[in-house]
Amino acid sequence: MVEYGVAKYVLPGQGESGDHHLVCCNQRGVLIAAIDGIGHGEEAANASRTAGALLKSLADEPIISLVERCHEKLRGTRGIVLSLAFIEPAHGMLTWLGVGNVQGVLMRCTAKRGNGKESLLLRGGVVGSQLPTLQATVLQIERGDTLFFATDGVRNDFSESLSAKENPQRAADRILEQYRSGNDDALVLITRLTGISP
Repeated sequence: MVEYGVAKYVLPGQGESGDHHLVCCNQRGVLIAAIDGIGHGEEAANASRTAGALLKSLADEPIISLVERCHEKLRGTRGIVLSLAFIEPAHGMLTWLGVGNVQGVLMRCTAKRGNGKESLLLRGGVVGSQLPTLQATVLQIERGDTLFFATDGVRNDFSESLSAKENPQRAADRILEQYRSGNDDALVLITRLTGISP
């Protein structure tokens, strides 16, 4: 249903990244998430790993419910920010939601549905600490459309260089190399839709 590429940067001096990703297929579709543990190092990594494991185990639930469940599970930790999307190939639909500052962009392979680039509306907050009012957005999608997620270790202007035609892994590596800030963990997750009904 999808092909994806991921590139990560670990802040020098830290043993592991606080940024985590998930691409999980089930019978209904594909759950995609980019998770950034607050801060960096082991505590951030633990929070983001915990969220990733919970999302994977509950991937059939609606994404608002998933974020609420993560919020409950992560109380007492540093917390996370995240953006996540659920793709339903049978209906040609993408539902996405962002809490915090993990950028999300959908590049359309054709512009026949209007705007060739859609940006995820991010809501301020921290999952596990301060949860905003959650509202998911639903978009129609088609085969070849490409979803880009980038944590805050990647500069926001990365979105000016995007193409739905570039190989996802090459694009992830290129964006990380060109746009990482160097002062935080960074993650780029790119997912191209290959199994959408025409």
